[in-house]
Amino acid sequence: MWTDAEQAFLQTQRLGRLATIGSSGPQVRPVGFHIHGDVIDIGGTHLSRTQKWRNVHTDDRVALVIDDLGNSAEFTPRGVEIRGHAELVRDGRELIRIRPARIISWGLDGSPFAPTSRPATR
Repeated sequence: MWTDAEQAFLQTQRLGRLATIGSSGPQVRPVGFHIHGDVIDIGGTHLSRTQKWRNVHTDDRVALVIDDLGNSAEFTPRGVEIRGHAELVRDGRELIRIRPARIISWGLDGSPFAPTSRPATR
């Protein structure tokens, strides 16, 4: 599902921004994440008490953006945006599990100013 460049980039990152949809509109929060094959898990302390958990309970559409400014002295943004659906998982721990539907990336294989978009394939 991930390109080699996306996978290499994502393995170096620890922080992303999760967008969920609440009753008053979108909410964006910084989150840690772990990629497990075709899914992305978001964890946290007392996750079920958070607004993002309640938002996913009501509307499972989410987006996760992981990006940085690259390794050079020049402005070279790069990143991955994952759009998809989330599920709430309780298996001894609480997780928001994202199943990607669309992947958008920039600055990994080409220009940082020309994003590529494709459906997530499994």
